[in-house]
Amino acid sequence: MTGRIAFQGEPGAYSHQACHQAYPDLEALPCATFEDTIETVRSGRAELAMLPVENSTYGRVADIHHLLPESGLHIVAETFVRVHINLLAVPGTRLEEIEGTMSHTVLLGQCRNFLTKHGLKPVTGADTAGSARHVAELGDPKLAALASELAGEIYGLDLIARHIEDRAHNTTRFLVMAREPNLARRGDGKMMTTFVFRVRNIPAALYKAMGGFATNGVNMTKLESYMVDGSFSATQFYADIEGHPDDTNVRLALEELDYFTSSMSLLGVYPADPSRP
Repeated sequence: MTGRIAFQGEPGAYSHQACHQAYPDLEALPCATFEDTIETVRSGRAELAMLPVENSTYGRVADIHHLLPESGLHIVAETFVRVHINLLAVPGTRLEEIEGTMSHTVLLGQCRNFLTKHGLKPVTGADTAGSARHVAELGDPKLAALASELAGEIYGLDLIARHIEDRAHNTTRFLVMAREPNLARRGDGKMMTTFVFRVRNIPAALYKAMGGFATNGVNMTKLESYMVDGSFSATQFYADIEGHPDDTNVRLALEELDYFTSSMSLLGVYPADPSRP
Protein backbone atom coordinates (compact mmCIF):
# COMPACT_ATOMS: atom_id res chain seq x y z
CA MET A 1 0.00 0.00 0.00
CA THR A 2 1.46 3.34 -1.08
CA GLY A 3 -0.64 5.44 1.29
CA ARG A 4 -1.30 7.95 -1.49
CA ILE A 5 -4.34 9.16 -3.39
CA ALA A 6 -3.83 11.18 -6.58
CA PHE A 7 -5.98 14.12 -7.68
CA GLN A 8 -5.95 16.67 -10.48
CA GLY A 9 -5.12 20.24 -9.50
CA GLU A 10 -3.01 22.14 -7.01
CA PRO A 11 -3.03 21.67 -3.24
CA GLY A 12 -6.24 23.17 -1.90
CA ALA A 13 -8.36 22.29 -4.95
CA TYR A 14 -11.83 20.87 -4.38
CA SER A 15 -10.50 17.50 -5.57
CA HIS A 16 -7.93 17.78 -2.78
CA GLN A 17 -10.79 18.49 -0.37
CA ALA A 18 -12.52 15.33 -1.62
CA CYS A 19 -9.37 13.29 -0.86
CA HIS A 20 -9.08 14.86 2.59
CA GLN A 21 -12.78 14.23 3.29
CA ALA A 22 -12.92 10.60 2.13
CA TYR A 23 -9.38 9.40 2.93
CA PRO A 24 -7.90 11.62 5.65
CA ASP A 25 -5.17 9.07 6.43
CA LEU A 26 -3.78 8.97 2.87
CA GLU A 27 -1.29 11.44 1.44
CA ALA A 28 -2.94 13.48 -1.31
CA LEU A 29 -0.74 13.73 -4.41
CA PRO A 30 -1.45 16.63 -6.84
CA CYS A 31 -1.25 15.96 -10.59
CA ALA A 32 -1.33 18.37 -13.54
CA THR A 33 -4.02 16.61 -15.62
CA PHE A 34 -6.63 13.87 -15.36
CA GLU A 35 -4.40 11.70 -17.54
CA ASP A 36 -1.49 12.23 -15.14
CA THR A 37 -3.75 11.34 -12.22
CA ILE A 38 -4.75 8.05 -13.84
CA GLU A 39 -1.15 7.22 -14.81
CA THR A 40 0.03 7.89 -11.27
CA VAL A 41 -2.19 5.03 -10.07
CA ARG A 42 -1.41 2.75 -13.01
CA SER A 43 2.32 3.14 -12.36
CA GLY A 44 1.92 2.33 -8.66
CA ARG A 45 2.96 5.77 -7.36
CA ALA A 46 -0.46 6.08 -5.74
CA GLU A 47 -3.02 3.52 -4.63
CA LEU A 48 -6.14 5.50 -5.54
CA ALA A 49 -7.26 8.31 -7.85
CA MET A 50 -9.96 10.87 -6.98
CA LEU A 51 -11.72 11.99 -10.17
CA PRO A 52 -14.67 14.42 -10.46
CA VAL A 53 -17.38 13.18 -12.81
CA GLU A 54 -20.31 15.56 -12.45
CA ASN A 55 -21.52 18.71 -10.76
CA SER A 56 -25.10 19.41 -9.72
CA THR A 57 -24.98 22.85 -11.35
CA TYR A 58 -22.78 22.38 -14.43
CA GLY A 59 -23.32 18.74 -15.35
CA ARG A 60 -20.63 16.24 -16.27
CA VAL A 61 -16.95 17.06 -16.16
CA ALA A 62 -15.50 17.33 -19.67
CA ASP A 63 -13.42 14.38 -20.95
CA ILE A 64 -13.90 12.20 -17.86
CA HIS A 65 -16.41 9.83 -19.48
CA HIS A 66 -13.98 9.29 -22.36
CA LEU A 67 -11.07 8.63 -20.01
CA LEU A 68 -12.70 6.18 -17.62
CA PRO A 69 -13.25 3.24 -20.02
CA GLU A 70 -9.68 3.49 -21.34
CA SER A 71 -8.01 4.11 -18.00
CA GLY A 72 -7.43 0.50 -17.05
CA LEU A 73 -8.64 1.42 -13.56
CA HIS A 74 -11.76 0.38 -11.67
CA ILE A 75 -14.27 2.36 -9.61
CA VAL A 76 -14.13 1.27 -5.96
CA ALA A 77 -15.97 4.12 -4.22
CA GLU A 78 -17.80 7.40 -4.70
CA THR A 79 -17.94 10.58 -2.62
CA PHE A 80 -19.91 13.82 -2.79
CA VAL A 81 -18.36 17.18 -1.93
CA ARG A 82 -20.45 20.24 -1.19
CA VAL A 83 -18.73 23.08 -3.06
CA HIS A 84 -18.56 25.92 -0.55
CA ILE A 85 -16.90 29.05 -1.93
CA ASN A 86 -15.01 31.38 0.38
CA LEU A 87 -13.40 34.80 0.06
CA LEU A 88 -9.71 34.55 1.03
CA ALA A 89 -7.18 37.36 1.39
CA VAL A 90 -3.73 38.06 2.81
CA PRO A 91 -3.65 38.20 6.62
CA GLY A 92 -5.03 41.37 8.18
CA THR A 93 -7.13 42.37 5.16
CA ARG A 94 -10.56 43.92 5.67
CA LEU A 95 -13.40 43.34 3.24
CA GLU A 96 -13.60 47.04 2.35
CA GLU A 97 -9.96 46.98 1.21
CA ILE A 98 -10.56 44.34 -1.45
CA GLU A 99 -11.10 45.56 -5.02
CA GLY A 100 -10.87 42.36 -7.06
CA THR A 101 -11.34 38.61 -6.63
CA MET A 102 -9.48 35.92 -8.57
CA SER A 103 -10.67 32.38 -9.28
CA HIS A 104 -11.65 29.95 -11.99
CA THR A 105 -14.31 31.48 -14.23
CA VAL A 106 -16.89 28.90 -13.05
CA LEU A 107 -16.53 29.94 -9.41
CA LEU A 108 -16.62 33.63 -10.31
CA GLY A 109 -19.96 32.98 -12.02
CA GLN A 110 -21.28 31.23 -8.92
CA CYS A 111 -20.71 34.26 -6.67
CA ARG A 112 -22.17 37.06 -8.79
CA ASN A 113 -24.55 38.27 -6.08
CA PHE A 114 -21.79 38.66 -3.48
CA LEU A 115 -19.35 40.27 -5.92
CA THR A 116 -21.97 42.73 -7.17
CA LYS A 117 -23.13 43.63 -3.67
CA HIS A 118 -19.58 44.52 -2.57
CA GLY A 119 -18.42 46.02 -5.86
CA LEU A 120 -15.68 43.44 -6.39
CA LYS A 121 -14.14 43.03 -9.84
CA PRO A 122 -13.85 39.40 -11.04
CA VAL A 123 -10.37 38.37 -12.18
CA THR A 124 -10.05 35.09 -14.08
CA GLY A 125 -7.46 32.65 -12.78
CA ALA A 126 -6.36 29.25 -14.07
CA ASP A 127 -8.02 27.41 -11.19
CA THR A 128 -9.26 27.90 -7.64
CA ALA A 129 -6.27 26.71 -5.60
CA GLY A 130 -3.83 28.34 -8.02
CA SER A 131 -5.63 31.64 -7.53
CA ALA A 132 -5.30 31.30 -3.75
CA ARG A 133 -1.58 30.59 -4.14
CA HIS A 134 -1.20 33.61 -6.43
CA VAL A 135 -2.95 35.92 -3.95
CA ALA A 136 -0.71 34.66 -1.15
CA GLU A 137 2.45 35.17 -3.21
CA LEU A 138 1.35 38.63 -4.42
CA GLY A 139 0.60 39.84 -0.89
CA ASP A 140 -1.67 42.66 -2.10
CA PRO A 141 -4.78 43.19 0.10
CA LYS A 142 -6.62 44.63 -2.90
CA LEU A 143 -6.80 41.19 -4.54
CA ALA A 144 -8.60 38.25 -2.90
CA ALA A 145 -9.29 34.69 -4.03
CA LEU A 146 -12.40 32.54 -4.23
CA ALA A 147 -11.53 29.00 -3.14
CA SER A 148 -11.98 26.31 -0.51
CA GLU A 149 -11.21 26.80 3.16
CA LEU A 150 -8.54 24.13 2.73
CA ALA A 151 -6.78 26.36 0.18
CA GLY A 152 -6.82 29.21 2.69
CA GLU A 153 -5.22 27.00 5.32
CA ILE A 154 -2.54 25.76 2.93
CA TYR A 155 -1.53 29.19 1.63
CA GLY A 156 -1.92 31.10 4.88
CA LEU A 157 -4.82 33.32 3.84
CA ASP A 158 -7.48 34.86 6.07
CA LEU A 159 -11.08 33.77 5.68
CA ILE A 160 -12.91 37.02 4.95
CA ALA A 161 -16.34 35.58 4.08
CA ARG A 162 -17.62 31.99 4.18
CA HIS A 163 -20.01 30.18 1.85
CA ILE A 164 -20.70 33.09 -0.49
CA GLU A 165 -21.96 30.98 -3.41
CA ASP A 166 -25.27 32.00 -4.97
CA ARG A 167 -26.70 28.46 -4.99
CA ALA A 168 -26.95 26.46 -1.79
CA HIS A 169 -27.03 23.00 -3.43
CA ASN A 170 -23.84 23.03 -5.53
CA THR A 171 -22.26 19.58 -5.14
CA THR A 172 -19.63 17.61 -7.06
CA ARG A 173 -19.60 13.84 -7.32
CA PHE A 174 -16.23 12.10 -7.36
CA LEU A 175 -15.31 8.53 -8.27
CA VAL A 176 -12.43 6.74 -6.56
CA MET A 177 -10.38 4.56 -8.92
CA ALA A 178 -7.97 1.71 -8.20
CA ARG A 179 -5.85 -0.74 -10.20
CA GLU A 180 -7.89 -3.75 -9.10
CA PRO A 181 -11.69 -4.13 -8.99
CA ASN A 182 -13.50 -5.06 -5.81
CA LEU A 183 -16.49 -6.86 -7.25
CA ALA A 184 -17.07 -9.02 -4.18
CA ARG A 185 -17.23 -6.07 -1.81
CA ARG A 186 -20.63 -5.41 -0.34
CA GLY A 187 -21.43 -2.52 1.93
CA ASP A 188 -24.02 -2.60 4.68
CA GLY A 189 -26.20 -0.35 2.56
CA LYS A 190 -26.92 0.28 -1.10
CA MET A 191 -24.49 -0.79 -3.83
CA MET A 192 -23.82 0.95 -7.15
CA THR A 193 -22.73 -0.54 -10.48
CA THR A 194 -21.27 1.57 -13.29
CA PHE A 195 -20.75 0.43 -16.89
CA VAL A 196 -20.49 1.66 -20.47
CA PHE A 197 -22.12 0.06 -23.51
CA ARG A 198 -22.88 0.48 -27.20
CA VAL A 199 -26.20 -0.67 -28.63
CA ARG A 200 -26.55 -2.87 -31.71
CA ASN A 201 -27.52 -1.14 -34.94
CA ILE A 202 -31.17 -2.22 -34.92
CA PRO A 203 -34.38 -0.17 -34.59
CA ALA A 204 -35.25 0.90 -31.03
CA ALA A 205 -32.15 -0.85 -29.67
CA LEU A 206 -31.72 1.54 -26.74
CA TYR A 207 -35.40 1.31 -25.81
CA LYS A 208 -35.21 -2.49 -25.85
CA ALA A 209 -31.92 -2.54 -23.93
CA MET A 210 -33.41 -0.39 -21.17
CA GLY A 211 -36.51 -2.57 -20.90
CA GLY A 212 -34.72 -5.18 -18.80
CA PHE A 213 -34.00 -2.66 -16.06
CA ALA A 214 -37.65 -1.61 -15.89
CA THR A 215 -39.10 -5.13 -15.87
CA ASN A 216 -36.60 -6.29 -13.22
CA GLY A 217 -37.08 -3.29 -10.96
CA VAL A 218 -33.52 -1.95 -11.26
CA ASN A 219 -33.19 1.78 -10.64
CA MET A 220 -30.94 3.50 -13.19
CA THR A 221 -29.71 6.73 -11.60
CA LYS A 222 -27.71 7.97 -14.57
CA LEU A 223 -27.63 7.43 -18.34
CA GLU A 224 -25.53 9.63 -20.62
CA SER A 225 -24.47 9.32 -24.23
CA TYR A 226 -21.39 10.65 -25.99
CA MET A 227 -19.80 10.26 -29.38
CA VAL A 228 -16.96 7.81 -29.91
CA ASP A 229 -13.91 8.98 -31.88
CA GLY A 230 -15.79 12.04 -33.10
CA SER A 231 -18.22 9.97 -35.14
CA PHE A 232 -21.88 10.94 -35.30
CA SER A 233 -22.79 7.31 -36.01
CA ALA A 234 -20.93 5.77 -33.05
CA THR A 235 -22.45 6.45 -29.64
CA GLN A 236 -21.42 5.06 -26.28
CA PHE A 237 -23.60 5.17 -23.19
CA TYR A 238 -22.47 5.58 -19.58
CA ALA A 239 -24.80 4.25 -16.87
CA ASP A 240 -25.07 4.04 -13.09
CA ILE A 241 -27.52 1.61 -11.53
CA GLU A 242 -28.42 0.68 -7.97
CA GLY A 243 -27.48 -2.86 -6.98
CA HIS A 244 -24.73 -5.48 -7.33
CA PRO A 245 -24.27 -7.71 -10.43
CA ASP A 246 -24.84 -10.75 -8.20
CA ASP A 247 -28.31 -9.50 -7.26
CA THR A 248 -30.85 -11.55 -9.20
CA ASN A 249 -32.69 -8.57 -10.67
CA VAL A 250 -29.46 -6.84 -11.70
CA ARG A 251 -28.09 -10.04 -13.25
CA LEU A 252 -31.24 -10.51 -15.33
CA ALA A 253 -31.25 -6.87 -16.44
CA LEU A 254 -27.60 -7.04 -17.52
CA GLU A 255 -28.24 -10.27 -19.42
CA GLU A 256 -31.03 -8.58 -21.36
CA LEU A 257 -28.81 -5.54 -21.96
CA ASP A 258 -26.10 -7.81 -23.36
CA TYR A 259 -28.50 -9.16 -25.98
CA PHE A 260 -29.09 -5.70 -27.46
CA THR A 261 -25.54 -4.32 -27.20
CA SER A 262 -22.45 -4.69 -29.38
CA SER A 263 -20.16 -4.13 -26.38
CA MET A 264 -20.46 -3.65 -22.63
CA SER A 265 -17.73 -2.94 -20.10
CA LEU A 266 -18.09 -2.91 -16.32
CA LEU A 267 -16.28 0.06 -14.79
CA GLY A 268 -16.92 -0.67 -11.13
CA VAL A 269 -19.08 -2.05 -8.33
CA TYR A 270 -18.96 -0.07 -5.11
CA PRO A 271 -20.92 1.00 -2.02
CA ALA A 272 -23.17 4.02 -2.48
CA ASP A 273 -21.88 7.01 -0.57
CA PRO A 274 -24.01 7.61 2.56
CA SER A 275 -24.56 11.20 1.43
CA ARG A 276 -25.85 10.17 -2.02
CA PRO A 277 -28.89 12.39 -2.71
